[in-house]
Amino acid sequence: MSAAPKAAARRLKVTQVRSTIGGTHAQRETVRSLGLKRIGDTVVQEDRPEIRGMVDTVAHLVAVEEVE
Repeated sequence: MSAAPKAAARRLKVTQVRSTIGGTHAQRETVRSLGLKRIGDTVVQEDRPEIRGMVDTVAHLVAVEEVE
C-alpha cells in the first residue's frame, strides 16, 4: 500500500490575554490543558475538534489565529 499524501496540517496559535482569576475550575483547567500558564503565553496546537472545543470554552480568555 502506498501512503496517501498528507494535507498541510493546519495549526492554531493560542495566546492567553485575560486572567483565569474569577473563572470556574473547568475554565482554569482548560487553559492549563491548552498549555498556557500566564497572560501573554502563546502555544501552537493542531487544529482538531478537541482543541477547537477547548478554545470555545475559554474564548473570552484567549486570542486565536490560524497559522500554517
